Amino acid sequence: MSVSEEINWGLKPFERLTAKELYQVLLLRSKVFVVEQKCIYLDMDNKDQKAFHLMGWYHNLLVAYSRLFAPGDYFREAAMGRIISAPEVRGQGIGKLLMQESIEIARRMYGEGAIRIAAQCYLEEFYHSFGFQREGGQFLEDGIPHIEMVLK
Repeated sequence: MSVSEEINWGLKPFERLTAKELYQVLLLRSKVFVVEQKCIYLDMDNKDQKAFHLMGWYHNLLVAYSRLFAPGDYFREAAMGRIISAPEVRGQGIGKLLMQESIEIARRMYGEGAIRIAAQCYLEEFYHSFGFQREGGQFLEDGIPHIEMVLK
């Protein structure tokens, strides 16, 4: 059986995260966005408190994660961010499952309106495969080239 078939998904607002869950979220984000991508930035941006946190667990390992925002809490539209899969499970389709789950939950919670993301440029084609379209030009966020993309 593959990892993707055994993922247990959980969704919680910030105030319902346990200390263990929050630690695992911050550990994964730091492991990838700070260490792997060699980007020194402050991950705790005071937006976690407004977000719903989608977590994909494989046994006790957090393997997939994203933040979901109601319209107006990050962008004018509903938004997703900090979309991440653990290095240990890459190449097994976990990122695709995470995107499908994130979009489905965002639609269920916030309706059929647009969903906006600030995507790292190298992932443009990945997000495009889910229907996201580039809007505007490239910009630097924490020293990494990004673009805004919208799913209508």
